[in-house]
Amino acid sequence: MSSRSTFPFRAAALALLVALTACTAPSESDRPLAPTAPPGAEPGSCWDRHISPAVIETVTVQVLVEPELRAPDGQILQPAVFRTETRQDIVRPRSQTWLQITCPVDMTPDFIASLQRALAVRGDYTGAITGSLDRPTRQAILRYQRRYGLESQLLSLESARRLGLISVAN
Repeated sequence: MSSRSTFPFRAAALALLVALTACTAPSESDRPLAPTAPPGAEPGSCWDRHISPAVIETVTVQVLVEPELRAPDGQILQPAVFRTETRQDIVRPRSQTWLQITCPVDMTPDFIASLQRALAVRGDYTGAITGSLDRPTRQAILRYQRRYGLESQLLSLESARRLGLISVAN
């Protein structure tokens, strides 16, 4: 078979390949982005969305279907009949809150080293002072912030103020 006779097949295969690539799912960059700050946030401020999952409790109860039957002398003629019911109750619904965080541009090696020292003094960080936002540092941030009811490895602005790393808000 000559190369001229295979040209129509190659052209058809290429056209099919181009058509199939147009049918792929949209990429992450094609999807609309979630907002990066709450409505009304100050321009230049940095935020993270904190999502708390719902807390669901499974409850099992015995429900009386028929009461017991007793003879006049008090003897049980027929025991009570119960049925088991299981249901799930939402103890706390899913919630979404915004957390104002220190901006990434402010997380310089010097700032991170100061953060590591501040966390070390409080017993939350035991690693070397590296100025690097590594896993042990993020875990120490989480440990520190948990005391204040915050489950996040990102340093909140409030925590940075509490640690004395940034000035207190006016």
